[in-house]
Amino acid sequence: MNVQERFDRFVKDSKRVLKVSRKPDRNEYFDLAKITALGVLIIGVIGFVIVLVGQLIGL
Repeated sequence: MNVQERFDRFVKDSKRVLKVSRKPDRNEYFDLAKITALGVLIIGVIGFVIVLVGQLIGL
């Protein structure tokens, strides 16, 4: 498979993805935002605990 064929296949696959994708509605968008914020918060808390434990044991 040469570069031109790979590029053509990529363009074809990209067009197919864009045809089936849709804009999320308001509720779906806010649910996704809440889940993302919760994930960021959890990762931040884990990082804070690791740093705190490190400080307490003198690393």
